[in-house]
Amino acid sequence: MDDVDAVQAQIARNMLQSGDWVTARLDGIPYLEKSPLKYWMMAISFAIFGAHDWAARIPLALSAIALSWLTMRFGAWAFGRKAGFYAGLILATSVGLFLFTRIQIPDAALTLAIAIALWSFLRALEPDEPRPALWAWLMWASIGAGLLLKGLIAALFPAGTAALYLFFAKADWRRLRPFSGMALLLTVAAPWYVLATLRNPPFVDFTMHSEAGSYRGFFWFYFINEHLLRFLNLRYPRDYNTVPRFWFWVFHLLWLFPWSAYLPAASRGEFRPVDRAGRARLLAICWIGFVLGFFSFSTTQEYYSMPCYPALALLIGAGLAGGGKPVARGTRAIAIVATVGFAVVTGILIAVRSIAAPGDISSALAQNPDLYTLSLGHMNDLTLAAFAYLRLPLAVAAIAFLVGAVSAWRLRGDLAILGIALMMAIFFHAARLALVRFDPYLGSRPLAEALNAAPPGRLVVDDQYYSFSSVFFYTNRDALLLNGRVNNLEYGSYAPGAPNIFLNDAGFALLWNGQERYYLLAAATAMPRFEKLAAKDRLRVVLASGGKVLVTND
Repeated sequence: MDDVDAVQAQIARNMLQSGDWVTARLDGIPYLEKSPLKYWMMAISFAIFGAHDWAARIPLALSAIALSWLTMRFGAWAFGRKAGFYAGLILATSVGLFLFTRIQIPDAALTLAIAIALWSFLRALEPDEPRPALWAWLMWASIGAGLLLKGLIAALFPAGTAALYLFFAKADWRRLRPFSGMALLLTVAAPWYVLATLRNPPFVDFTMHSEAGSYRGFFWFYFINEHLLRFLNLRYPRDYNTVPRFWFWVFHLLWLFPWSAYLPAASRGEFRPVDRAGRARLLAICWIGFVLGFFSFSTTQEYYSMPCYPALALLIGAGLAGGGKPVARGTRAIAIVATVGFAVVTGILIAVRSIAAPGDISSALAQNPDLYTLSLGHMNDLTLAAFAYLRLPLAVAAIAFLVGAVSAWRLRGDLAILGIALMMAIFFHAARLALVRFDPYLGSRPLAEALNAAPPGRLVVDDQYYSFSSVFFYTNRDALLLNGRVNNLEYGSYAPGAPNIFLNDAGFALLWNGQERYYLLAAATAMPRFEKLAAKDRLRVVLASGGKVLVTND
């Protein structure tokens, strides 16, 4: 897809091709705000399989699988095999893990690193653990890997959770091998931070404000602007949105759906550190409380709380294994929701049965660009006419809800739980089919293929790089950005030696009306603007797709 998805993949390819594994770049511009391990994993996948979109997704897919497996193993160790199986199943079939692994963000891998660190923390403190030192060192190494995945929160979340646990459990912190462990953490994470600082001077700057037009090197941008000022919602450029705190908390009922119906069952059991299960429950509560509490005082996006999903899955899995009335009530609630979902989806299918669906889905969608920085922002684009393009996904979703309703109403115990999990597996397939129909709207691959087949010429992209980032990936070429010195590339564009790839309208008109062949990528709605900058006979449409156009001046 356009936006973040293809951006991450193209950075990885740029690293592989350039041999510079320290400084990420887009269109030649230094991109200094993110940690590199996700790029390294994709670059290695490209080196093995080639630079394909599916190859870019292999590390993320393996991270999600490993996370679900680890949660299962953690739960089995703490609460027994049945609870562990439920915990892994809950995480693997929750809406949040599915939704937030459709795009190339490192949060699933970060959550895996944090989960390894906290299970290792608990194992190192366990009185009858035969190898506490190995578990302690695994904890420190996992934190180091997390620092290379998404910055300082990879250390903050385990540290904050551990501090709360040590306070309540009165455990012996010396079993964590802090001195040798910190040396191991630095061995894993410090080399990249040092190299990135040295290669992108100035080396140290503690300026506590952020504004357009300044360049203060990697250290300032990564640590001060991207971490501290972002936490305070003072970061520039402000290329992100924030969810109100109330909804940030309430949305967890959706991210954990359908298993959030069993949250009351998760509150049962011993939360005092009197046995292994009690210690695991106490850790899970500290884990959830610290992550959600931290973001209650910061800027928030929906997927930021993913690092606490394993803890929630562990508690719900233990609650499910215990059975009883809370579980029966949760199953009944899921039965009602699935029945209503089946009725609503069936009603939509009936309502759109006679609506035509010509072309691609973009022609039937509304436009709400202010919401696109939110994970569900594009949901507001849906109209009744758009559902006509989604008949097959809707039919599969109806089957999913029917399976869930029958399972929750008619079956009991393990069979009901497995039927609900099957409902989610089918529903996720429906969502995947819907993404296929949305592809021309969310991505620009047809335009990239048309550009690859066209005669050689320079490329101009209207607006920011992110608007057509999939074209950069599928064509593997650079471009000039028209009025695109904004958001993620703005800061790096002022770095010493950064290429001048930015155009204004006057510069575009001068190039476009010259003798050299150019191609332009723009939103279809922007064409009237270009008709004022160039003659109509010099705006020949090569291809229109997904509400976007590829135009040439030749």
